[in-house]
Amino acid sequence: MHAHFPQYDYDDMVAAQHELLEKGLRVSHLRLLMGTSMGCMHSWVWSETYPDFMDAVMPLACLPVQIAGRNRLWREMVMQGIRQDPDWKHGDYTTEPRAALQISADFLLIAGSTPLLLQKNLATRDAADKYLDDSNKRITATLDANDLLYAVNASRNYDPSPKLETIRTRVMFVNSADDFINPPELGIAEREIRRVPHGKFVLIPTSDQTHGHGTHTWAAVWQQYLKELLSASPN
Repeated sequence: MHAHFPQYDYDDMVAAQHELLEKGLRVSHLRLLMGTSMGCMHSWVWSETYPDFMDAVMPLACLPVQIAGRNRLWREMVMQGIRQDPDWKHGDYTTEPRAALQISADFLLIAGSTPLLLQKNLATRDAADKYLDDSNKRITATLDANDLLYAVNASRNYDPSPKLETIRTRVMFVNSADDFINPPELGIAEREIRRVPHGKFVLIPTSDQTHGHGTHTWAAVWQQYLKELLSASPN
């Protein structure tokens, strides 16, 4: 169906995950629900939609509010970049639209990067240029324009903030200070976690060990908080 497939959102995705667990895998309860980036946002939706389904929740690299400001801007730029590529053909392309993939890869690279680590690892102009070329080849090799468009657009009505007080499970919420997508200077995480009855927020300081938005994939940086969560939550 290409781009004629129904425009699903995060609520639909979480409902599908829940159905897979209950009906497909016969799992009725989770010890831990953990998600990163989009999965982080799914964790908040899970916590409010199925509050008794899990013992503990660990969202990494997101914010529990509507996507607005710069976060909305870069997402909309990616979506417009895909849709405005003539080779996208309203989603009915037979080969990947080159310009759409290029702008998508560029934004994904910037949004997921961190200045400190890049400055250290790409200390010369030539190193930076080579990294860009290599990264674009790597990202676009497996990228599909329609798939990315749907994934980014699925966040359009995400907003768990009105129901944060209804979350009953213990929550360990972790972000990194060098996250382009969820910058700490907004103060949103610290403000909203106070509304979660059993919630704790941890901001990992920028260091040689952090990787911007991608810090969520480096368990050595946040594993101590996972251990703390599991020790403090019932099972």
